[in-house]
Formats: sequence, structure tokens, C-alpha cells
Amino acid sequence: MKLAIASDLSGYPLAREIVKHLKENHPEVELVDFGIESPDAPQPYFIQAPKVARALQKGEADRGILVCGTGQGMAIVANKHKGVYACVVDDLFSGERARIVNNANVITLGGWITAPFLGTQIVDAWLSVAFTQKMEFKKDFLTNAFNKVVELEAEQFK
Repeated sequence: MKLAIASDLSGYPLAREIVKHLKENHPEVELVDFGIESPDAPQPYFIQAPKVARALQKGEADRGILVCGTGQGMAIVANKHKGVYACVVDDLFSGERARIVNNANVITLGGWITAPFLGTQIVDAWLSVAFTQKMEFKKDFLTNAFNKVVELEAEQFK
């Protein structure tokens, strides 16, 4: 799996911990790291989020992680890109359910909100599940719901 990651200055410390964790614990993940490279070279969320979104659109990444102060700005910008389904996640349950229920191919986290240890656990939870997994009894509903989201997206992104 190819995983793209980016942050702004507020998300930089958490993003670096996530990158370190992925390199140490997920050899199956190929990272596409869009930085920022250091606190001395900051870029705002509205510059960073499109890098990950476009990598997904071009097939250069399968999933993405974006980290800013709250995760909210990154999610707003990422969701402006066709084919990107970004969810803000602040805990293990929402991280896992972003994939299981919403088929999120991007998660966004808040560096001001989420401690590094929890952030890495959230990423692990999100990576460990598939769409509709653990919710097989609602698989048809969830699949139909996601297809409706894709239809809405096609109408809006003409």
C-alpha cells in the first residue's frame, strides 16, 4: 500500500511521530511524505492537503493522512478533491469507523488535540480494517450509501 502524508506547522510533531511509527512497524506501507520538512519551512494546510489529495487522484497513493492543528482544515480542503473521502478522527473508534462505515481513504488528525501515542494507534486502527468489515450485517446499506456519496460527488464535480 502507498500512503501519502502531509502536515502543516501545527501538525508537524504528530506527523513526524506517525511517519516514524509507520517506518518501524509497517514495512508493507510505502510512504509518500509531502512534509513539511522542518518547523523552519512551514506550509499552510491549504497548500499541504492538496498534495495528498492529488496523489490519490493520480494513483500515486492509495490512502492519505493529513495533520494540522485540529484536522478540520485539512479535511475541508481534502474533500474539495474528487475521489477523496477524508474524515477527522480524534479517537480509535472514529479512526476505525472512518474506514469501516465511510470508506475514508484519508484521515485527518489534530496535532493540538491528539497525543502522538494515540495518533499512531488511530492510524493502526484505520489501516487494519476494510470497508464494511465488522459491520457485515449492514454491508448492503453501507455499500449503497457510499455509492450515493459517489453519485453526489459526480453531480458536484462536473
